[in-house]
Amino acid sequence: MKKRNVETSGGIGFTGLLTIAFIVLKLMGIITWSWWWVLAPLWIPWLLALIVLVVICILEL
Repeated sequence: MKKRNVETSGGIGFTGLLTIAFIVLKLMGIITWSWWWVLAPLWIPWLLALIVLVVICILEL
């Protein structure tokens, strides 16, 4: 009998859940943060990756 290799995705993830939680809290009026901070879990990882990439490129010169 052969075993089947089944791959599953990881799901929504921590940053996705955090973003949803912040959006719900903002829409309910519980937090009064700017939308930039409410959506920060989406853009901060990209910003950190960009900073790391820039530093690596600078060090390669």
